[in-house]
Amino acid sequence: MNRRGKCFFVLALSISAAALLAGCTTKSTAQAKAQQAYLAGQNAALRQQLEQQQASQAPGVTVVGSVQNSQVPWVAGLTLAQAVATANYLGAQAPKEIIIKRQGESATLDADVLLNGVAVPLEPGDVVELR
Repeated sequence: MNRRGKCFFVLALSISAAALLAGCTTKSTAQAKAQQAYLAGQNAALRQQLEQQQASQAPGVTVVGSVQNSQVPWVAGLTLAQAVATANYLGAQAPKEIIIKRQGESATLDADVLLNGVAVPLEPGDVVELR
């Protein structure tokens, strides 16, 4: 083989070796990549599970006082009367006043509002105190 042929052969061999090495993966590298893929899948599943739990635990309304169920699930259009009925008021006498707390502010209502049929809308996160 002449000198030009030898150079071409060495060049071809170098290119082939580089191509083979570029495609090769060591066992430890393959295991590390598999571990990363596994952990990424686990994290994605945990994030999805957390999002589902948070969605199912949407804030409801808390009723404080002589009630059987202090947590009332939120539904669109929930009124004060519905929340008190769902909480199952257990007091021996009707409450005298109702305090609604919303985002750090509070409003005091006469308990006759419930008897008069006035629809007082509630929002998620409201705290209703029966006194």
